[in-house]
Formats: sequence, C-alpha cells, structure tokens
Amino acid sequence: MTDNGSQPRILIADDQPDVLEALRLFLKPEGFQIETANSPSAVRRAVEAKEFDVVLIDLNYSRDTTSGEEGLDLLSQIHAFDSTLPVVVMTAWSSIELVVGAMQRGARDFIQKPWDNARLLTVMKTQLELGRALRNGQRLETENRLLRDEKYPKVIARSTSMKPILDMVERIGPSDANVLITGENGTGKSLVAQALHAVSPRAGRAMVSVNAGGLSEGIFESELFGHVRGAFTDAKTDRVGRFELADGGTLFLDEIANIPPAQQAKLLRVIETKEFERVGSSQTRRADVRLISATNANLQAEVSEGRFREDLLYRLNTVEIAIPSLRDRRDDIPLLAGAFLNQHAKRYRKSIDGFEDTAMKTLIDYRWPGNVRELDHAVERAVLMSSGHRIKVSDLGLRASSDGSPRLDEMSLEDVEYYLIKKALERHDANVSRAADALGLSRSALYRRIQRYGL
Repeated sequence: MTDNGSQPRILIADDQPDVLEALRLFLKPEGFQIETANSPSAVRRAVEAKEFDVVLIDLNYSRDTTSGEEGLDLLSQIHAFDSTLPVVVMTAWSSIELVVGAMQRGARDFIQKPWDNARLLTVMKTQLELGRALRNGQRLETENRLLRDEKYPKVIARSTSMKPILDMVERIGPSDANVLITGENGTGKSLVAQALHAVSPRAGRAMVSVNAGGLSEGIFESELFGHVRGAFTDAKTDRVGRFELADGGTLFLDEIANIPPAQQAKLLRVIETKEFERVGSSQTRRADVRLISATNANLQAEVSEGRFREDLLYRLNTVEIAIPSLRDRRDDIPLLAGAFLNQHAKRYRKSIDGFEDTAMKTLIDYRWPGNVRELDHAVERAVLMSSGHRIKVSDLGLRASSDGSPRLDEMSLEDVEYYLIKKALERHDANVSRAADALGLSRSALYRRIQRYGL
C-alpha cells in the first residue's frame, strides 16, 4: 500500500481507450495517481509489479461482451494474490446474478456504466479508506501478536564500565545508524536495543525482534520478508514479514552470527536496497527500517574464517556497542538483584524485604557465567524457595568452587547440561553449529536447549 502521505494509486482496467481516458481525466484532479491497463493479463502484471490502493476493473473484455466471466476470473486472481486489495467492478451489462457473482469473488463494490460521477468518486474514496484500514489492521494484528506481553524494562546500571554504554545510547539512539551490539550471552543486549529504540524518533512505531540465528533456511525468507498464500504447502494465507512489520520502526536481529551464508546474501541485498519480495510474489516492496543486530560471537574472526560476509558486517556495524559481562560490573549486582526481587516477589505474591548480608555477598562474589540472565533466574528461584522476609544464601542455590566456577559433583543433571552447553558455546565463539558438533547434538536440538536454559 502507498504511504498515507503520498497520492493514492489507482489501477483502472478497460478495453476501451476512451473509457480509460475519461476515468483518468475525472479522477486525477481528485488527488489520485492513475495507471491504466487494457486487458486481464496487463492487470495481473501491474498488480504483481506495484502496490495499488484500489483497482477498478471492467468485467467484459475480448472473450465476449455480456457474460462478465473474463472479468470475474480476473477478480478471483487479484483476490487470490492480495485479499486486502479493494477491487471495484464495472460493466454496462449489469444483472443481479452478475453482481452477486462479483461479490462472491471478492469485489468490494459495483459501478454500472454509464457511471454517475458523484457515486464513482464516493465509492473510490470509501474503498481507499477501507482498504487502508484493512491492511493496517492486518499489520497491527500480527505486530500485536509478536509484541504481546513483551516488556521494556529500564537499563539498570551505575558501574563505571556501563557509563560509556549509557552515553553511547544517548548519543546514537536518536540517529538512524545501524548498530551492532556485542557481548556474552545474558548481558542484556536486547535491553540495550530497546533503549536505543526508545530514545529514537522511531519510538512511536514498532520495534520488532527476531532470533535470526534460530531460523532454518526453509523459513528464513518467510519470517523476514513474508509470503503470499499458496507460496508453499502450509501457506494458507498471506503473511506479513518482520521487515514489513518494522516499517518506520526498528528491526532487532538477534544471534546475527548464526545466519547461514546463503541467507546472509539475501539479508545484505535488503539492507542495501530497502526492497524485498514476499515469498511466492514478484511484487517489490519497500521498508524503512532502522536495523539493530546482536551477537555473542567474534564477527571479525567469523569473517576471517569465511563464515560471515565482510560486506554484511560493514552494513551492520555503523556503530558497535560492546556490553561488559556481569563480573566486570559487580557494582550493579545489588541494584539488579533488588529490581529482580521486587519483580518476582510481586509476581509470586510473597512478602520479601531484601537479602541477608551473606546472601548479597554471595551474589557479588559469584562468577555469573550466565550474566544478568542467570542473576535473574537465581533471584526468582530464591523468591520461590524463601520462607522468610529476607533472602538467605541457601535460597539462592549457588554452589561454587574456590575459583568461582561450579562444582560438577554438587550440580543437578540440568545444571551440568547448562554448564557444558555454556562452555561449548564459549569455546567455539558462540557458533551454534560447531558447538552442536562438539556436544554430539543436532543444531536444532542444541537450539532447543539454548532456549530452555535462557542462553
């Protein structure tokens, strides 16, 4: 659909040049951008190549002059291609049966020749607004489904190592620069992305997030660019992709280093041109998106080893923000732990005032291999386990050796699995495929465990 601030684009189809010219001369002064076609095949080509706000088609072309079957077939094809595109039909040979047939195949209204100028103009303006409302509704429905229950917590930080991060957010947030956020798993990369979006001029539009590395090659294009009905076996309806949903806003691509090479090329093309096609469609669409990416991998090393495109990296990291690990910002642990305590105590309806001194010391001294995310989980567990008004060391369930690393003989089976996966990801620079091979797991099996343990 054309932008609200531009001229509405209307496609008019009729096999009579004088009819096309009369309609063009009448509608153009009303603020419409007019394109014409003189056959069903020309209509199909136009609709597949460009976006229109309304299509006005004659029902009779060369097949015969009265039945309307050729126009009805064309109507069905347009509706199958884009069910949200308003189509108004017109013919000099009207009948109740023909009107009913047109409506059943997706027509929004009916104009009889010779037309009444006032009615024609009213119908076109009405369908223009209804079409825009329907398409916006489709977009908002998908957007709300993605963003439902998503929280945008405030960045909690007072440590010296986090001050440059906060300053960077304040400086580059209002720009449209693409940002690459790096850091270990659980450091809060998505939270920084949300903060960048919140201080940008795009804050009034959506921030759409996607775990790019978790998308298989089979669904990558459909998720990012959308698809049309019938594009593949399970494509029962049209689907809006993440780029289209984020139009005017921010698209956050997490786990960017794990995108397969073939998909990196497709992503690069969209970033460079801001144009894409839904799967199964040849219609080129545009999206004005501010791109924020995140990874816990060393992308320069991935480029050197040929696993990541250097030209894509340059497009992603106009500005790079490196988030420190929690063990490098221990001054923030009391603030973070207190915030998580309030959140979980409220959620589980428990009256807990704070932490005993020994419990807080344990939190500050612990190595936190899972960073802020692990701290959140530890505090949530403590809230559930606590039987008093203050969190004790025993409530935290943190067992560590003298050097701060976990003792395997004191860990549960789940803790051991979490620890081994964490270490494999660290050893292989967060490359999921190589970590999966080292652990003897398939890539999808490792991803399921990464999601289960919040890695």
